[in-house]
Amino acid sequence: MRPANGYFFEDYAVGQAFDHAVPRTITQGDCALYQALTGSRNPLHCSEPFAQLLGYPAMPVDDLLVFHIAFGKTVPDISWNAVANLGYADCRFVRPVFIGDTLRAQTTILGLKPNSSGKSGVVYVRSSAYNQRDELVLTWVRWVMVHRRAAAGGAAPGEGCTAFADSVDAGALRKPLKAAAGTTVARATGSDRFWEDYAADAEIRHPAGMTLDETDHTLATKLYQNTARVHFDLKHMQSSRFGKRLVYGGQVISICRALSFDGLENALSILAINGGSHLNPTFAGDTLYAVSRVLGKWPVDAHHGALRLALFGYKNVDPASAEFNDNGEAQKVLSLDYTVLMPRRGG
Repeated sequence: MRPANGYFFEDYAVGQAFDHAVPRTITQGDCALYQALTGSRNPLHCSEPFAQLLGYPAMPVDDLLVFHIAFGKTVPDISWNAVANLGYADCRFVRPVFIGDTLRAQTTILGLKPNSSGKSGVVYVRSSAYNQRDELVLTWVRWVMVHRRAAAGGAAPGEGCTAFADSVDAGALRKPLKAAAGTTVARATGSDRFWEDYAADAEIRHPAGMTLDETDHTLATKLYQNTARVHFDLKHMQSSRFGKRLVYGGQVISICRALSFDGLENALSILAINGGSHLNPTFAGDTLYAVSRVLGKWPVDAHHGALRLALFGYKNVDPASAEFNDNGEAQKVLSLDYTVLMPRRGG
């Protein structure tokens, strides 16, 4: 059973497994609130007829909302005493989730790496989410820095698995349910940019920005039932080096993904998150901007292609401004390597 004050770094062991508490049934209200808090406009998650044209029985739940809800299940056992969530790897969206589905999560400890300060360490885990039929819907690796209960005398060698492949194998990606007709998709998204129109190494500086309000980011994290103290407990965080609450990194991912819609309108679904890092903290009052770069592309079938993208998030510096070239790297908060499904022209 979970200790009242949560697990600390020294409580974990490689191979330790957790069946996380509190299964979650996803409702229409969850999906509507997610759209309100992120600005997501993907028609696959907004239009039932459009989803059905692509072979879904109903609108699937947004891939990132599924990720955040599953992630939230793991927090009380893995990152309640976190300093920060650091990165992700090998995240595979195995099957779609629909309103009315109930998710539960399990986690196994893969590796442990003490920090040289002796005050914390990095915990590497594999988490998986299942629906009410015990079907795997999502699996991912992440690593999180966790406080020690008591300071130790310097760093010991790491143990277990702390290194992962740099991408999810294309053969392991979820296949489309039905052929996507290009003209139908274009009418729904307002864009005629398809898979063929994106060249390797092309950069897209998405035009819009979004300012995070204190109420928005805390409400979003409550929606995901993420109980990590760094996002909620101002008194606790006043004694930290930041002096204030951190925005949950997953919310940064969702907002940057929503901002990328302008330029990637026809990216239908996320197939995988190959890797990602949170590079700087984000706080209430920061304004986020997004830039995408095409890392690679390949055909999936006659009607669809895959794009491997790098999504970069920046705070308080507009990529369209002259200041960005001088100050952009210092203001980068997110680097996310992910793969999306996109219709092919005339498909």
